[in-house]
Amino acid sequence: QVQLVESGGGLVQPGGSLRLSCAASGFTLDYYSIGWFRQVPGKEREGVSCINSGDGITQYADSVKGRFTMSRDNAKNTVYLQMNSLKPEDTAVYYCAADPTTLFSLCVLSTEYDYWGQGTQVTVSS
Repeated sequence: QVQLVESGGGLVQPGGSLRLSCAASGFTLDYYSIGWFRQVPGKEREGVSCINSGDGITQYADSVKGRFTMSRDNAKNTVYLQMNSLKPEDTAVYYCAADPTTLFSLCVLSTEYDYWGQGTQVTVSS
């Protein structure tokens, strides 16, 4: 059974950092494309970053480039999202998603994923 569990969210001041984790079970993470998404009430889910299966190439939304870094630890079957220089507009529920067939060119699109975690809240506020 494919399962994704996010953790690491919380309250942080502007300019601060958080590291989100997405622990996978029931499948080998390296064989799947993984995406991080975020959503605020009343808005569509937004692609933040994604990592390609196998080669681990990443891509990022323009809004987070240079501030967020996505990485994968195959030994722990876990994906991370290191978030630095956080801004109030980064406040959202963050989700990770997985799919074995997602094309890298489409990996920031939420419609490309079949498996989702439950989400973790990130609040950036002073």
